[in-house]
Amino acid sequence: MRYSGWPEPGQLVVGKIASLEDFGVFVDLEEYEGKEGLIHISEVASGWIKNIRDHVTPGQTVVCKVLDVDPDSQQIDLSLKDVNEHQHKEAIQRWKNEQKADNWLSVAFGEDLDDEEYRRLASELIEAHGGLYEGFEQTAIHGEAALEDTNLAADEITAIVETARENVSVPYVSVTGYVDLDCPSPQGIDVIRDALREAEGDGGIPDDVELSVTYVGAPEYRIQINAPNYKTAEEHLEASAERAIVHVQEHGGGGEFHRERRTEEA
Repeated sequence: MRYSGWPEPGQLVVGKIASLEDFGVFVDLEEYEGKEGLIHISEVASGWIKNIRDHVTPGQTVVCKVLDVDPDSQQIDLSLKDVNEHQHKEAIQRWKNEQKADNWLSVAFGEDLDDEEYRRLASELIEAHGGLYEGFEQTAIHGEAALEDTNLAADEITAIVETARENVSVPYVSVTGYVDLDCPSPQGIDVIRDALREAEGDGGIPDDVELSVTYVGAPEYRIQINAPNYKTAEEHLEASAERAIVHVQEHGGGGEFHRERRTEEA
């Protein structure tokens, strides 16, 4: 996504070398629509520069620090020498992530998405999570809950959630569900206790999956799964609930799995 505004002094920006002059370098800013910056020759590298072409080449992608911005004169002064290797890597990664997120919006809503709709959708994600990529990442982790505070329509939220969970790689995802368990037999308490043990997997849960079952309020129990990806988390959540329900049913009781919490907090 290319922003229509201006960068701020001190900000790191990604650009592409457009042209070389004896006095400096002109840079097209990849993240800002229609914006070009100038790296004065003294800001290209430390020390005396004999030939500017020994340091940069046309078409090269660079990370620059914004020194000054003057919208009235349409001038953005940049520095290349003030950016260290760590800052360069971070800025390039951020830029690549934003490019991925750009593509994900097209995947979610089609290649014929017009500029106005694109900006509206992107703005909702940016406002909610500080960035377009961050919006998709949080949606991959938390699902619809990550978009509760936006003005997106229900079908738009669904499209973003589906796209995020199919494309975003995150360190973990967390999903939660609830199971209602009831057993009227004299041994009902023992049956429920054993059913919860069944839900916990009895040692059969992979090392990269965390599963916890907690009491909410009779007859409701919360199952929470942390896993490397959404598909794995969902599979273990549903399997956990199913194990508990089957155990209770085998002893004359009943059970039901649901997504939303029903019992009020005490």
